[in-house]
Amino acid sequence: MMDFNSISSISGQVTALIDAGMKDKHAQQATRQYLGASRLGIACERALQYEYAQAPVDSGRETQGQMLRIFERGHVMEDCMVQWLRTAGFDLRTRKPNGKQLGFSVVDGRLQGHIDGVIMDGPEGFAYPALWENKCLGNKSWRELEKKRLAVAKPVYAAQIALYQAYLELHEHPALFTALNADTMEIYSELVPFDAALAQRMSDRAAKVITATEAGELLPRSFNDPTHFECKFCPYAKRCWQEGGRQ
Repeated sequence: MMDFNSISSISGQVTALIDAGMKDKHAQQATRQYLGASRLGIACERALQYEYAQAPVDSGRETQGQMLRIFERGHVMEDCMVQWLRTAGFDLRTRKPNGKQLGFSVVDGRLQGHIDGVIMDGPEGFAYPALWENKCLGNKSWRELEKKRLAVAKPVYAAQIALYQAYLELHEHPALFTALNADTMEIYSELVPFDAALAQRMSDRAAKVITATEAGELLPRSFNDPTHFECKFCPYAKRCWQEGGRQ
């Protein structure tokens, strides 16, 4: 039973109820049994190991209701972008004929990726077929992307796109990357040529993480200070620094 005596406002009560329901729903979802291509570009290989091994996150670092709502917003805005692109004349496919999500699976299913879509045809000025990937970002993050472009501002997304292009053989034409500003509804678009070197580095990284994890070998952490920005916000920080040795 939720203690409403500790929540002073109606907003707080409703939010608490929604958060509790969303966290319950999230807890019932099946855990990922593979290394996700969308995560391979993160800064620390040890963090990837913990994810791949399904290690429990540190106490208190579980995904909270607000973040789950942000994830949900991303899904809703992606559906909106699909409809907008189709209205604009793009032949955008987001599902296989059997209704399953488009993607790839390699290394006996140990490495998988699921894409937002493939553009098969459309307006002049674009080359087809092309990978399509979309993100929904807050204003600050969106402005950084607009200023610095994908490879510099969002290297994790750039790595994700390169892997998808490689494994789905969509490397011949640039991918269309779109990002929606959640605060202003502005749309950022960028054509992303295939970066073969990046795709190879990320593929090699996946092999390294999978092999080391299954051999029981703990990879070095990427940072030497637990107060580093990446470590402070890592859900495995306590496990890494207190239980993971001093590598």
